[in-house]
Amino acid sequence: MFLQLANKYLNPNLSGRYITNSHIEPELKSLKNDFKIITEGKSVQDRNVYSVQVGTGNTKVLIWSQMHGNESTTTKGLFDFFNFLNSEDELALKIKEKYTLLCIPILNPDGAFVNTRVNANDIDLNRDAFDVTQPESKLLRALYIKFNPDYCYNLHDQRTIFGTEGSKLPATMSFLAPSYNVECDFNETRFKAIKIINRINKELQSVIPNQIGRFDDAFNINCVGDYFTSQGTPTVLFEAGHYANDYQRDEVRKFVFISLISSFLDVEKSSGFDNEINEYLNISQNSKCFFDFIYRNVRIIENSEEKIINFAAQFKEELVGDNVDFVAEIIQIDSLEYSFGHIEYDCKGMIFSSSYGNLPKIQEKANFYLNNLLKYSNGLLIL
Repeated sequence: MFLQLANKYLNPNLSGRYITNSHIEPELKSLKNDFKIITEGKSVQDRNVYSVQVGTGNTKVLIWSQMHGNESTTTKGLFDFFNFLNSEDELALKIKEKYTLLCIPILNPDGAFVNTRVNANDIDLNRDAFDVTQPESKLLRALYIKFNPDYCYNLHDQRTIFGTEGSKLPATMSFLAPSYNVECDFNETRFKAIKIINRINKELQSVIPNQIGRFDDAFNINCVGDYFTSQGTPTVLFEAGHYANDYQRDEVRKFVFISLISSFLDVEKSSGFDNEINEYLNISQNSKCFFDFIYRNVRIIENSEEKIINFAAQFKEELVGDNVDFVAEIIQIDSLEYSFGHIEYDCKGMIFSSSYGNLPKIQEKANFYLNNLLKYSNGLLIL
């Protein structure tokens, strides 16, 4: 049912990986009067940081996206969710009656503009929670104090390198109930976040089975989720990852939508503290086990000796105009026994050659030939 809603309310005006203030501003204007749009402050480079408030319920949830400027998938999913809340759907009306949502669609508009993780001062805002040195960090902290939320949702993208431990599948969505201390203990605050994650996981398993991951919970007081949890606010980290053939992440956004909508479902009776914790811990751990491309059984001639090797390539993102281009670069040679490729080629002992020589080289583009016959361009076999 929720996948149908995700398709129905998908915002067609927001697509691709490059999402900035100029993309979301027309969408903010299209929201109904029960959405309150405020310019909360300015970024380092004087760009607006907007908030969207909707709902009248007693349970308050603070949500922010694009704290890392190049992580736009959750922003698209958030606007799809706004589309849903902008409707007369019965569930949308119930959510607005029960909850008050305060959302920051793009916390780091300077980073979004140049498609970088950091802000204009080269600071990772998700490592500035304790010191609060940046205007965007100060804005978030001020909203947190003023709004006094019952829950926080911290929305991010994760790289294509992550899979779910014990499977050969990508971690398409991952979650974390951040720690509140270095021992990574469980308390009532984390327990409340865990119950939400368990609820989301049940819904997602029906559409992307075994592609839901659990993010590492090592404590870092400089991370926003850890800091807010340490202050007694249950916080849920959302991480949108890779889905097959979806580098623009216009399919993954649907799973972000499903995650958001399912987080606001009526809470089922808890199965108990220990059972909820165990259910959460049974979600597969995120594992760094993927490359965008793996080429297996490639023959090379090195020092007059023939060898069979494997090598991997990864896409590097480059902003060109208003588009993010993906440039495949060779990043690892051999030691790939326990790794998977989103795209894999069995090269069946064919000989490698390229414009830069007869051996693959780290940081070179993945443009090469096999047996001087098969051409690979930007990682892909050209047929």
